[in-house]
Amino acid sequence: MTTNDNATVSAPEQRISLPDLAPEFYRAMIALDRAAQQGVDPVLAELVKVHASMLNGCSFCIDMHATDALKNGEQNHRLLSLPAWRETSWFTAEERAALALTESVTLLTQGHVPDAVYQEAAEHFEQAELAQLIALIIAINSWNRIGVTSRLSPAAK
Repeated sequence: MTTNDNATVSAPEQRISLPDLAPEFYRAMIALDRAAQQGVDPVLAELVKVHASMLNGCSFCIDMHATDALKNGEQNHRLLSLPAWRETSWFTAEERAALALTESVTLLTQGHVPDAVYQEAAEHFEQAELAQLIALIIAINSWNRIGVTSRLSPAAK
């Protein structure tokens, strides 16, 4: 993060290390994450993870999953436009349904998951795929809460 005069500002110090202090929980989260990703297209999975992480303000997860998305062949302009995905034509109908579902699940207090959003996703994904997508969204939201609460920070590049 930089200020207007280009002076570097350091990230806040990490508060707590869950892998060290709650290792069983952390191992369970890793297992949950692996299970949640089963059967989900890797490019779509990373789009969902980046979008949820942006909504939750988790810089660690944004950095990690944007990097992973690029490694999986995602295009930079699509990642950068995720906050305005509705305003572009760069996302498929399936991706748009997944992004809308991601927003609704992530922002539960802003109207829960509307029937129209769920139905749109159900039209693009078979039931098993939809279940995995929901699991993936739940898992990344959990990771975001770990990252934000403990103040994980991406490594300097």
